[in-house]
Amino acid sequence: MEKVVVGPCALAEHVDEALAVQAVAFGLGPEEVAIRRQIVLRHLANPGARALAAHTPDGRMVGFVYGLPNDRAHWWSGIVQPYLREQGNDGWLDDSFVITELHVLPGFQGRGIGRALITEITDTADQPRSILSAIDGESPARHLYRALGYRDLARPVHFPSASRPYAVMGAPLPLLRRRTESA
Repeated sequence: MEKVVVGPCALAEHVDEALAVQAVAFGLGPEEVAIRRQIVLRHLANPGARALAAHTPDGRMVGFVYGLPNDRAHWWSGIVQPYLREQGNDGWLDDSFVITELHVLPGFQGRGIGRALITEITDTADQPRSILSAIDGESPARHLYRALGYRDLARPVHFPSASRPYAVMGAPLPLLRRRTESA
């Protein structure tokens, strides 16, 4: 099993490499990747945006995460806010760190890489909580998020042009650790 190292990433400089990971992990076609490239670069221009990546010893990116402090003026917040308000959870949009994307190549999943990426990025957040959206269904990703302390805040959430519904999840920071992990 190849050793993987998680560390800071200048994601704007490695956006194509990251999107190649996302394309495989999330099943995106070339047109979707081109659209997401512009979105990622726009997100990274926001104050407080940061990223981490997981690399093999030969330098191949096998996973990444990026996020930023939430801003109610952002597109994502505008979409999820009515769903959160309906559940009495729209306060989660304030003073939260948003996990915007987290992806790990399928061949590297189940090895703790996603857990390391999300805990390391949220450990440096100034906000007291984290929010994210995930496809609304049972999946390894949703299992991981629950194990870290995320709970459903609103579901199903429908994003324009997304064929599947999502769930918005939130967790207090720091995220939960396994008994053998330390914060």
